[in-house]
Amino acid sequence: VDAFQAWCGPCKRVVDLFKKVRNEVGSNLLHFAVAEVDSIDALEGFRGQCQPVFLFYAGGELVAVVRGVNAPLLQKTILEQL
Repeated sequence: VDAFQAWCGPCKRVVDLFKKVRNEVGSNLLHFAVAEVDSIDALEGFRGQCQPVFLFYAGGELVAVVRGVNAPLLQKTILEQL
C-alpha cells in the first residue's frame, strides 16, 4: 500500500516498479493499492511525513514498512514477502 498525503499524491514511479515485479514473478499474491492517510483513521500515524511510506500486508497483518522511494529496497522487500 502506497500511504500518501493529499498534498503530495501517490508515488507514480513506484507503480511501474510493482508492475515490473509482478510480471517477473507472475504472482497473483501481489497486489498494489494507494491510500490517502488524511482520510483513513487507521493510517493516522503516517500523517505529517514528507516521504512516501509503503506498507506490506500479508494475511491482513502489517508485515513490513519501507519509508521513501528506494527501488532496490522495495523490490527486495516485495520478493522477501512473497
